[in-house]
Amino acid sequence: MITVFTATYNRAYILPQLYHSLQQQTDCNFEWLIIDDGSRDNTAALVQTWQRETSAFPVVYVKQPNGGKHRAINAGLAQARGEWFFIVDSDDWLPVDAIQKISETTKNLPKDHSFAGVCGFKADKSGRPLGNSLFLKQMTDASMIEIRQKYHIKGDMAEVFKTDILRQFPFPEFEGETFLNEAVVWNKIAQKHILRYVPEVFYFCEYREDGLTKSIRKRYRNSPCGTMYLYNSVFNNTHCYQKEKICCAILYWRYLWARKTAYQTAPKWIFLFWPVGLLLSIWDLLWESI
Repeated sequence: MITVFTATYNRAYILPQLYHSLQQQTDCNFEWLIIDDGSRDNTAALVQTWQRETSAFPVVYVKQPNGGKHRAINAGLAQARGEWFFIVDSDDWLPVDAIQKISETTKNLPKDHSFAGVCGFKADKSGRPLGNSLFLKQMTDASMIEIRQKYHIKGDMAEVFKTDILRQFPFPEFEGETFLNEAVVWNKIAQKHILRYVPEVFYFCEYREDGLTKSIRKRYRNSPCGTMYLYNSVFNNTHCYQKEKICCAILYWRYLWARKTAYQTAPKWIFLFWPVGLLLSIWDLLWESI
């Protein structure tokens, strides 16, 4: 069984889009696990209605205080009953055959502990895959680092992980911070495991004004400990290419000023890039003031 996991926060106005796409699935061997991250709208009442009206798949709802998507994922992994864990954001939806495609792909995986799961394309509402993932023409076995750096695939993709493996890599939680880039965990998984990438659309998405992507720079600054943790994890990851480490060195200085003090574990060579990071930090502050 697949756990379709959704973290939601004040998304009652758009969540029905995802629900209706789940109702239309050609394969209903899944549960929908919703972690409500402190919503103040009518999400709870809405989900209760769905729990009463649907029997094709179970709808599991858990509400917790607002703590960010990474905390919601940790909570979801504790609740999940599925062998596979598929993160689907509250403002996105699935093609009607998504679960069927995922099930077929996972059944054909080698009985090999090196595989952490499978991955397909994310597409816009017209069905066009995001980024340059169209360049992936055939099934490819690679880590999440290799697919970006060796195969040069860009843009968000739709990963489906083995639940037991994902539980081995919980997201760190920093007091007072509600944002942490998921790459913190994905990069750790990539050091030990690979995914099977398939040229199929698993997921439709649309970036909204109230979504994480639209406010990403502000979120990095407001969660400085998590941000520094992310970049340090890249510096210390032997699987990451030097180009990515240099980009992270610049971003480290870009967002460090919000934290005031540097992490002692940062390598000394990143000091070469603090002028560029400082300029970008000033640019961010000027842009916000306009």
